[in-house]
Amino acid sequence: MKRYRVFSEHLKEVYGGRVHKISVDAGFSCPNRAFGRAGSGCIFCDPGGSGAVGIDRALGVAAQLEQGKEVMIRKYKARHFIAYFQPFSNTFAPRERLRALYDEALAVPGIVGLAVGTRPDCLPDDVLDLLADYHRRTDFWLEIGVQSRHDVTLDFLRRGHDYAAFLKAYEGAKARGLKVCVHVILGLPGEDRAAMLATADEMARLRVDGIKIHLLHVLKGTPLGELYEEGKITILGQEEYVGLAVDFLERLHPQTFIHRLTGDGPRNLLLAPLWSLNKWEVLNAIDAELERRDTRQGAKSRWPT
Repeated sequence: MKRYRVFSEHLKEVYGGRVHKISVDAGFSCPNRAFGRAGSGCIFCDPGGSGAVGIDRALGVAAQLEQGKEVMIRKYKARHFIAYFQPFSNTFAPRERLRALYDEALAVPGIVGLAVGTRPDCLPDDVLDLLADYHRRTDFWLEIGVQSRHDVTLDFLRRGHDYAAFLKAYEGAKARGLKVCVHVILGLPGEDRAAMLATADEMARLRVDGIKIHLLHVLKGTPLGELYEEGKITILGQEEYVGLAVDFLERLHPQTFIHRLTGDGPRNLLLAPLWSLNKWEVLNAIDAELERRDTRQGAKSRWPT
């Protein structure tokens, strides 16, 4: 048994077997790029959009899902799938365009739910109302990238929104009953351990439904990559990241689902940390550290109930 609440295990219980996410690129952009707020977007962002690796963008939504299903069925004999609208901001379009894309995904046989990744500033009331409709129709998760609770960090990252914008979007989603998974990053420049754990405390206070904990990846062709190559920023080592991840878990609400504890950037673009490519080694080290401390998710939460 894991010492944290594993989202994939929850899905197994609900569907009687593994449920696989299939990433979909529906051709979205984001406000930072479309409106020129920050030039090419956030300083860490993959020019192709997070999670775009391996997706055939020439295909439509249904065809991408069928292609992904074929791989998952062959490898894992999978039967249940969640369509994950992942690269860029997947609510950054008119309401009817969103409805057409989401409906196309749900019409694919074997798709049991939707996960939609976006930004806090791409969730106006009419879009939240639309997402609430999908929450009633299917297993729906809204994934919101905030990265940090600190405005000084968000400014450095060129996010183009502040933490108050996240709170407004989050509260609007929860008022409509939506399940929300929040994305945060450990190791952001300028944040020490206390700052990172303040983000954990805030996520516990909000009692978020789910969380993805990412480590900071430095990619070629990004402003962050330039800073790294100029020696202006430093990156966490594996042991340091593992310790911070466990510290973070200890402070979360015990009922929050852990959707992710690490990640691995595109091999052809990753500058650092190269140790992140050994994903299972990192996950096993986190498990070992939890065991060594005899601790678990929520053990030090300021909001345990």
